Amino acid sequence: MAFIAFKQTHVYEKQAAPKDKDRSGIQCLECYDRNVYIGTKDATVLHLILPSGTNEDLSAGQSKTREGRARKLGSSNQVTQLRAVPLFNHLLVLWDRSVTALNMFSLEPVPALKKIQHVSLFEVCDSLLMAQTACVHMVTSSSRRKMIRIHVVGVDRWEVVKEVPLLQDPVALAVDGASLCVATSDRYLLCDIQTGSSEELFPHNHSRQRVIVSSVGRGEFLLNGPESLGMFMMKTGICQRPPLQWPQEVMAAGVCFPYILTLQPQVLSVYSMVDQQHKQTVSLSGAKGLLSTSDGVLVFTERDIFSLRLVPYEEQIQALVRHERVEEALLLLDGVQGRHPLASYKELQKAITCLAGFSHFYQQGFYEARDLFIKGELDPREIIRLYPDMQPYLSEDFQSQLDQVNKGRDLQVRWQEDRNTFHHYLGFLRDFLRAVRGMEQGLKCIKEVDCALLRLYVELGDTENLQQLVSFPNECRLDHCVPVLEQHNRFFALGSLYQSHGSETDAIKTWVKIADGVHKDPSCSDVYGHIVRTLSQLQDRDAVWEFADWTLQRNQEVGVQIFSRRPPDDRIETQDVLALLETYPLALLLYLEFLIHDLNSEEERHHNRLALAYVTQMLQEEEEANLRKTRGKLQHQLWESKFYDVSTLYERVKSTNLHIEKAILLCRTGDHSQALHMLVHQERDPQAAEAFCCRAAQGRDSQFRQTLLLTLLQIYLGSEDLTGAAVDLLNNNPQVFAAEKVIQLLPDPWSVQLVSQFLVGSLRETLHQRRMARLQKALSQMELLRHKVIWMQASKTKFRLEKGQKCKVCQRDLAEPQFACSLHGASHSLCGLTAGCRSVTG
Repeated sequence: MAFIAFKQTHVYEKQAAPKDKDRSGIQCLECYDRNVYIGTKDATVLHLILPSGTNEDLSAGQSKTREGRARKLGSSNQVTQLRAVPLFNHLLVLWDRSVTALNMFSLEPVPALKKIQHVSLFEVCDSLLMAQTACVHMVTSSSRRKMIRIHVVGVDRWEVVKEVPLLQDPVALAVDGASLCVATSDRYLLCDIQTGSSEELFPHNHSRQRVIVSSVGRGEFLLNGPESLGMFMMKTGICQRPPLQWPQEVMAAGVCFPYILTLQPQVLSVYSMVDQQHKQTVSLSGAKGLLSTSDGVLVFTERDIFSLRLVPYEEQIQALVRHERVEEALLLLDGVQGRHPLASYKELQKAITCLAGFSHFYQQGFYEARDLFIKGELDPREIIRLYPDMQPYLSEDFQSQLDQVNKGRDLQVRWQEDRNTFHHYLGFLRDFLRAVRGMEQGLKCIKEVDCALLRLYVELGDTENLQQLVSFPNECRLDHCVPVLEQHNRFFALGSLYQSHGSETDAIKTWVKIADGVHKDPSCSDVYGHIVRTLSQLQDRDAVWEFADWTLQRNQEVGVQIFSRRPPDDRIETQDVLALLETYPLALLLYLEFLIHDLNSEEERHHNRLALAYVTQMLQEEEEANLRKTRGKLQHQLWESKFYDVSTLYERVKSTNLHIEKAILLCRTGDHSQALHMLVHQERDPQAAEAFCCRAAQGRDSQFRQTLLLTLLQIYLGSEDLTGAAVDLLNNNPQVFAAEKVIQLLPDPWSVQLVSQFLVGSLRETLHQRRMARLQKALSQMELLRHKVIWMQASKTKFRLEKGQKCKVCQRDLAEPQFACSLHGASHSLCGLTAGCRSVTG
């Protein structure tokens, strides 16, 4: 069935005797509301009154049009034009090259308005701008001169207010507001009624009968352009719409937004101004002309008048949708909304947009379909229900608003016969549901959306999005989703789903089975690490304790993180943790390190247990690299910590070969000599002994370090086997030892050459220190002098010193620039001051 934009109704048939048939034919029409005026060939004006139900379909011969008055203007010449002026109840008639004013209802002449003679064309401007005044503007074309006149029409007068000369005679014209479009024999012009200015638009090559100028409204005109193009020209002289291609035989055109109606001798064609496409064809044999009305057009032949009324927009849109021309329906809806707002516009737009989306959907235009579904705010359940095996996810109270049963069967067929194509449909559903999940249309049915998404992620192997869905808050129904995950061996995602729904214990139990090999799920490479991270953040203490032993038995180093990596405001009681870790020595050591190094614990028992744990681990270590690492931690602990009990630790290491550690503990008790004896004679490591002295002296004065090194030197000198170590100690620390003390300790047999390197270094260090002391003294004196100068300048005291002047105290010549001033103002040289002089200097 073809689309119908206008419904045709036969509203009038003129009856005449056969001999008058050619003389009384209809020549022109005018219409206002239900009043239709006919101008005939035999100079007659006839008033018709249309029935109020003209828009209904009337059968032939049942027209209810009533004939009103008729007026015979003369014996010959046809009525050329009729125009109604409702403001004054005038009907203007162009007959015998004269414009006459009649009353619209009685058809009696208006006595005050005399004929305007020598008129070939005229048009009335009925814009709102003109109607605001108590007059109407009329444009007439002179039949004698190449010009147009602008008249002001009142209730009882009309007069010419402006004349606009033209180069050629007008053959057609149309008025819209203050703009006038004129067609001459070979071109179109645009004129301004108020200023009288004109502008040439473009030429044409049509005959007089094919020239068309029609007002579209809002300052726009429709013209029959070259090459059979309907041209839309604005009053500014530009085109804002693409041209319309129409037939060559068009003899009249009218506008009933959003359509253009073109009349040919046998048919009337309807085109859309929205997409410039042909929409409807109406057969009208012998048609002569048409007249645009508020809700359609009137088309007339010699004897008949037909009304083509616009079908309501809602009906047109629904008809296009029924014909699956949804794109056209959308264009029509958007096009008419600007001029004729529809109360149901939003709902219509959504419905049609969704239908357009379905059209793309079934043609696998998934990108366009997704955007249209989102724009049309389609309920996601309308899509979900089309997919086989997805309908169980829909709630029982869901009722579809769309008739897509047959289309749903198409998907069923594709699911069974073409799995590859159906796979693309699954991908579309996934992308669409992901896009709307956070939107209002998705939130209304979030449970169905999340359940369907989970199923789609599983079937499509989309592990990343599946994990993201189940790890964050979701509305998946466990009774639907758990079997799906179990069936597809997605046990890691199953655990995350349990966790997101508050079942932490079930989640961890599921992951434990993966780690133990009960379940196979390669989607997560480090399930054990994930369990530990989860337990470290878990607020359910019972669950933490339930799985603590399992995590520690599997890996103590990682498992202890369930206690050490907890949030600061959710720590577990330290004593409870230590009690649990008694049977896990490595975990206990790591946890004690966490308490001391991270939480800065100052409890003696923690420091003692950590040091003892280091000792125990060292005694059990077999690999040298691990032993060095643990021993370094123990020594650092013994040196740095101030909170352990020395005696307790010493008792633990006394019977071991940890001589360096024992020396450190002896040092902490102040027994440095015994500590050094142990390092020298038991550890037999001179470098360790020297490093021990440097480490013990940190934070102490240089004298303490010198004392420790002298003690070490004495120990070396007490054994002939350690002569080389003694020499190395002296050569390595010449700046520390005082040469005079060392010489007294050296054995007599030692030669100067043996200790020459030490002596040279010591003397150089001594000389350097003396020079530095002198330099420091000089700088101090300079600083003192600077302060004295500042004091002198501040006190504004001046002294004049002349050559040969003597000190008034000691009577010596003032030979140096420095001088002192006594309390009585006498100056004297600083270099020559006697004891008496110094006592009185200022």
